[in-house]
Amino acid sequence: MPHNLSPAALDARLEALESRLAYQEDWLDTLDRTVIEQQRRLDALEKISALMRERLRERAHEPFHESGQTADDSHTSQADEQPPHY
Repeated sequence: MPHNLSPAALDARLEALESRLAYQEDWLDTLDRTVIEQQRRLDALEKISALMRERLRERAHEPFHESGQTADDSHTSQADEQPPHY
């Protein structure tokens, strides 16, 4: 930095630096908010994924009926099934 700058030039330079600093602080705040929101979404997705894994594990251990349905699926009545057409 040259030492022979006028006070007006130094003021202009200082103002430019302050403006850049304010812009960078605003940008960092925006990035922080974005990262926080992404972390919330990631946490929610991880919860959903864990619940889905648990349900799949539970379904994998359910016994099958002769119809190929699990015990959970057996709530459909025979009236819901269509008779064979000849």
